[in-house]
Amino acid sequence: PARYPSRAPQDCRARTRPLEPRSSTYQRASRRRIRTMSAATFVVAGASTACASNRHPVKGNAKARSAALGARRAVASRGDVRALSSERHASFRASTARVGARRASPVTPRALDAAQPFDFEAKQRQKVEKKRTLKIGIVGFGNFGQFLAKRFIKNGHDVIATSRSDYGSIAAELNVGYYRDPDDFCEMHPDVVIFCTSILSTEATINAFPMQRLRRNTLVADVLSVKQFPKQLFLQRMPENFDILCLHPMFGPDSGKGSWKDLPLVYDKVRVGEEKSRRERVERLLSVFEDEGCRMVEMSCEEHDIQAASSQFITHTVGRMLGTMELGETTINTKGYESLLSLVNNTYNDSFDLYYGLFMYNKNATAELSRLELAFSQVKAQLFDRLHTLIRDDIFDEASVPTGLRSGNGKAKNGGGGDTPAEERTFKDRLIDQVNSGGSLGGGSTDEKERGDKSEREEGAASR
Repeated sequence: PARYPSRAPQDCRARTRPLEPRSSTYQRASRRRIRTMSAATFVVAGASTACASNRHPVKGNAKARSAALGARRAVASRGDVRALSSERHASFRASTARVGARRASPVTPRALDAAQPFDFEAKQRQKVEKKRTLKIGIVGFGNFGQFLAKRFIKNGHDVIATSRSDYGSIAAELNVGYYRDPDDFCEMHPDVVIFCTSILSTEATINAFPMQRLRRNTLVADVLSVKQFPKQLFLQRMPENFDILCLHPMFGPDSGKGSWKDLPLVYDKVRVGEEKSRRERVERLLSVFEDEGCRMVEMSCEEHDIQAASSQFITHTVGRMLGTMELGETTINTKGYESLLSLVNNTYNDSFDLYYGLFMYNKNATAELSRLELAFSQVKAQLFDRLHTLIRDDIFDEASVPTGLRSGNGKAKNGGGGDTPAEERTFKDRLIDQVNSGGSLGGGSTDEKERGDKSEREEGAASR
């Protein structure tokens, strides 16, 4: 009546039908069902209490667990289920059919087998932690910066960049966040900041970079081809809370445009904090190169520069010399010649600033350049000394020309070459002119002259 005030109470009473008496069979089945369900409830509650008292979420008390299982079986197996209504009985049969279908279907494993190596879970956990996303900031978005950004994005990391030039369109194509203003770049708070600038501009870039806008424990790294110079620069200019990692991928956009498998990456953990998160951050960054197949080489910056001067600087020097010669393809290319052309392609296309930086900022480069020059002089001397010995008998004719040499065409020569036009003189004529003029074809004649002058000076000093 309160819900339907317009209706009279007598109307509700008029429509109320009296309860019909139930059959005795139905009443007995209902009482039996109530007693069974009550007993099962008490048994299950007792089993739960026993498990809780034992303080084990799975095992519990064996007797209580057995009692609870028996009670559940009793409830599921009693014939009282037949006395349920037709709707409940149909629902029960449908659930039983679904259970049978699941049992008939192939088993899907939900957990790892226990028979695994003892450190399997630890290795899997480390692998998952290494895959955690880093926000990597690249300072200097030139060819090498774009080259690294592609691999970082491929490995699932977020990349932002800044540079003096406008690379906004290229960054958008690579899905890289680009910030022309370094202050906006730093306010994005990247986990890692990698300087991909040239060697010559690194110092000026670091001096003008707003380090104070970065987080106090940021990891900074470089990818320069020299290592002592950026290490000292970072230690002098970076805040003490910053982590420092020196990297040198021994490859570039040309040599590493395909796979990075077995390409060396040299790294030096100059300064890393003791916190676990900071050490893991370094490992996650290095895992990018490791997962790409690089050969990881941990080496001090000082040792790196010593070895790089003997390998990388010499390689670039030879490549630039051959590139200056403008070597080209031939129809009879050999494997060795193709290797030289490949060397030119990998080195001569780099900017001269890179090559100059390898020389200027590596104190070991000067000594290696002197060694290269000395080796070339020695090889050249050996060639011309052998040539001098072979042609001497052919060009000297003491009977007809006692004081001079005879050229390849039979004409006598007296050092100057006579009146023979320059275009008619052969290579052998020019060699003869060099010998007659007192020069040496190699290093032997000069050495003999110096030894003779030295002996004359010694004899003069003895006579005095």
